Amino acid sequence: MVVDIIRRLVIFVALLLAQVLVLNRIQLFHCATPLLYIYFIIIFPRRYPRWAILLWSFAMGLAVDMFNNTPGVAAASTTLIGFLQPWLIELFLPREAEDNIKSAARTLGVGHFVSLSFILTIIFCMVFFAIELFSFATWSYWLQCAGGSALLTFVLMMALESLRK
Repeated sequence: MVVDIIRRLVIFVALLLAQVLVLNRIQLFHCATPLLYIYFIIIFPRRYPRWAILLWSFAMGLAVDMFNNTPGVAAASTTLIGFLQPWLIELFLPREAEDNIKSAARTLGVGHFVSLSFILTIIFCMVFFAIELFSFATWSYWLQCAGGSALLTFVLMMALESLRK
């Protein structure tokens, strides 16, 4: 249990630092920014306590909000996908799968992991930019930001997943 918490804390800090120090400075076409920190939420294993997923998700979002000066935007979005992740992972697993199966391409299968990651990334980016822009008057800009960021984030997550053992 302690080893798991330390491992998650190391991943938490690594993704937070990568986001704050490097990825926040990348903006393609003034709208697409990679939001790689959501990978932390996607990789929670099956049957991980839901309260713990919500707590970790909120903490990640709050930390990102503190560094980006976006009060509550990332916290609300990460908490939402932290809430949805346990239910969505069940959709991609067979009923007889082990209880503590990890959310990874090699355990879920590449297709299932890609689908899970893509759905959560799209939901996150749509909610994140809807809260950030707080208006649908410029819906084309919202769609560009959400779609571009989701695509960029998804590509980086798949690259990171291919490096993960």
